[in-house]
Amino acid sequence: YLASSVGAGISKPGNWLLIYGVGSGTAQWTAQMAKLRGYRVIGTTSRCKADLIDSASTGGDVATALGCDKLIVLENVPGKSYADYNSVDIAAEVMKITDGSGCSLVIDGVGKSTYEISLKCVSKRGLFVSFGNASGAVPAFPVLKLLEKSAYVTRPKLNDYVVTREELLERANEVFSWVKEGELKIRVDKVFSLEDAKLGHEYLEDGKGRGKILFKTSQC
Repeated sequence: YLASSVGAGISKPGNWLLIYGVGSGTAQWTAQMAKLRGYRVIGTTSRCKADLIDSASTGGDVATALGCDKLIVLENVPGKSYADYNSVDIAAEVMKITDGSGCSLVIDGVGKSTYEISLKCVSKRGLFVSFGNASGAVPAFPVLKLLEKSAYVTRPKLNDYVVTREELLERANEVFSWVKEGELKIRVDKVFSLEDAKLGHEYLEDGKGRGKILFKTSQC
């Protein structure tokens, strides 16, 4: 729903999108889905994840492997696996890539560390989508911050985009059809037993994930 319905009527295929954290998690799928819908995608990821992504099938092009047209690689927070969002001037890079126009849709699952960057990257009459709090919740900010670009902001959740059974099936069938046709790649990073659930959660919290993290039951 992040790559389709949330920005409907504001962002259109062919427009530039910015998606944070395409090296893992929800953003990894969102980037691929946005490309399938015809958008041009700018992604961000940490250097360690970029270095670890297996891009052999795309000739060493990590951006393509992650479903992006352009990839902004960020340095890691010292001693950590997650990105330092101040290590690169993301807004400057985005403006350079988009010839100064910015992105009609900015999909931000990071939160506190990136919301001000997102507001700088959004285009005139563009939409800032804040859907996650990986670095902490976005603090309250004056709506006057939106005035410079007549921008929009939304804080969506999935439940409001699968209100009816028909809508749920429509979204599910679309995703499964992409998977079946090999258009949507599922990257399974690690599989933990349920007995090691604590280790799995710590792995995620440390920002080490490079794809889906699965928990295996004794019956599997």
